[in-house]
Order: sequence, then C-alpha cells, then structure tokens
Amino acid sequence: MTATEATGPDASALSRRQVHAVAGCYFVASFAALGLPPYLTEILPGLGDSTGQWAGLLYVVPTVFGGLGAPLWGRLADRYGRKRLLLRAQLGLAVAFVCAGWADSLATFTAALILQGILGGTFAASNAYLGAALEGPALSRALTLMQGSARAALVLAPIVVGALTPWISPHRQYALLAVLPLGAALMLAALPEPATTPTPPKAEPAADDTGTSPATSPTTSLRARYALEFAFVFSTVISFPYLIPLVEEQIPGTTPLLSGVLFALPHLCYLVSAFWVHSAFQSRPRLGLALGFGCIALGLAAHGVADALPAFVGARLLLGAGLTLGLVCLSLLSAACAKGRAPGGMFGSLEFFSKAGAVAAGLAAAAGNSWFGPGAP
Repeated sequence: MTATEATGPDASALSRRQVHAVAGCYFVASFAALGLPPYLTEILPGLGDSTGQWAGLLYVVPTVFGGLGAPLWGRLADRYGRKRLLLRAQLGLAVAFVCAGWADSLATFTAALILQGILGGTFAASNAYLGAALEGPALSRALTLMQGSARAALVLAPIVVGALTPWISPHRQYALLAVLPLGAALMLAALPEPATTPTPPKAEPAADDTGTSPATSPTTSLRARYALEFAFVFSTVISFPYLIPLVEEQIPGTTPLLSGVLFALPHLCYLVSAFWVHSAFQSRPRLGLALGFGCIALGLAAHGVADALPAFVGARLLLGAGLTLGLVCLSLLSAACAKGRAPGGMFGSLEFFSKAGAVAAGLAAAAGNSWFGPGAP
C-alpha cells in the first residue's frame, strides 16, 4: 500500500492527510525545542548565571539525554504501541516545557532541560509510527517530509520567539509554548494505531548478471546506516554554533537580519528542493549521499575563504545542496533498512547516533573555535 491509500481506522497504512498530520504535529511541537535555545544567554541571567556562561553546556543537555533515552523508548514503542509512545513523547515535552518556564533557579531549569531530553524524542517516535504503517517509497517520502518539518521549525521558530519577546520573556515562553505539544497530542489521538509487528520482507526479484536486483537499490546494513548518520550529522552541525561570529569576522558590517538569513539558507534549500531530489535519487541513494558529502566538504571549505557576501551566499547554497542530498538519501536508506524490522527500535537507535553526532560536532566546534577562531569548524 502507498501513503495515499486511506484504508480505514484500524488499517496499517496511512492516508496522505494522516502523514501530513504527523509531520505537522512534529513541526508545532518543535517550536520551543528549536526556537528557545538560541536565547539561553538572555534566559540565564534571570536564573543566577549573570554572564550566561552555562549557555553552551545547557544547549546540548536535552540532546544528550534525548539520545540516551531514544533506544529505550523505541523498544517500548515496539512492545506497547507506536501511537501510545508518540503521545507519551508529546505529553512529555509539554510537561518539561511547563517546568522550564516556571523554573526559578539554574538548578531547576537544568533539571527541566534534562526532563525535556528524557521525556521528549518526538522525532524518533514519529518516525517509528510512520515506519510501522508505511514501507518503501511511501515511507521514504514521509521521512523526507519529517525532515522538512524539522528544517521549517529551525528557520521559523527563532523568528517567532524573537517577535514575542517584547511581550513575554523567552524564559516564560517555555510555559506558553507547552500548549503546542499538548495540542499535537490531542490531534494525534485521532490517528489510527499502526501494525504492532513488522511486515516480513517481501521476496526480491531475481538479480541480473551484475548481482543487483532490477527493482531495488543495494541494501545497507544497520551498522553502516548508523555510521552514516553520525558522520552526516557531525559534518553539518559542526558549522552551526559559530556561523554568526564567522560572518561578522569575514564580512564586517553584516546586520543581524542578514546573518540570520545566511544561517537559514541551507535549510531553505531543503524546503525548496527535497522532493525533487527524492524523485531523482530514489533508485540510487548511495550516489546521492556521496554527492551530498562532497558538497558539504566543498561548502565548509568555501566558508573559510569567503570574504564577500556573494561568495558566502555561494558557500551556504553549496552546503544546502549537500544537506538536501544527504538528508533525502539517508531517508531512502532508512526506508530500506526498516523493511522487515521493528521500527521503534531501529529509529530509536538511529536517533541515538544522530544525537551523538550533534554533541560531538558541538564539542569539536567549541574546541576549534577556542584554538583557531570561528573559521575552524
């Protein structure tokens, strides 16, 4: 079955509208998680950290604990139901955001961020839900849509938080934005529970004399998929933390608005071209992934030498091409790996390696910046 076939309330396949509902719920639930961390330096002085020196560490606290908890939550989803655990993740985020919004000390705020990491995991939970109901191209397109939700939230959430700041502080916005995952949970409650057991792998067509099945691309082992996830997240996230200082250093006089647009460009590339890339590389994801890593390497190198706005825009667009190729082709490989496997455990473990790559990238970027400046990453 495909993602566009509505099959009734108890069927394992999802309609297009239901897939979009899952992606939309992830988008709204991600607003606080992605939009508020850039404002930690404004939040912490009110909690006793006058210089905001703990902002860098607290930035990765939810990521660390989210990665540690993801495999366990994934296995529980396979055992007790993907919808149930997806609802748990959304409600867990709502509870954590309320705690963060009303925290009155650095210790309680840190505890709330730890709680956010442990109780969250909406991305892995959403992917596990989709993986139980879809397979093949329908699943890879749904995963591509999920990444689009993440990119859109990453672009729009900080802007919305900044626009609300004159009326309500970023700290209290945690409590306000808790209504978003709560609303997402209410919407998800109306969706069906997908199959509780993985679909057995279908018999593959006979391979030709080159050893490759005519209808499928070469398979990728789970270990290789996990390694690719870590490497890809590391190579992209390493450029995030110190991009604004790099822009200010290499293009003096750049306004904050223009710096924000430059930061968003790669993610906008994904939103514009992801589904075209999916169609172009559906049967050759490894080629697309290799091209993606190549574009990322060239884009990162170009950041270090770009000393004018047009050159920097070109570097960001090159990085955006690599980001899009990589994310889409990794989704294609994930859909292939999910066939015949329990999706909760697989996507939970995948989230662990993704978070590990992000944390390693943040630490490497911090060390490089300390030793060589913002151009090091």
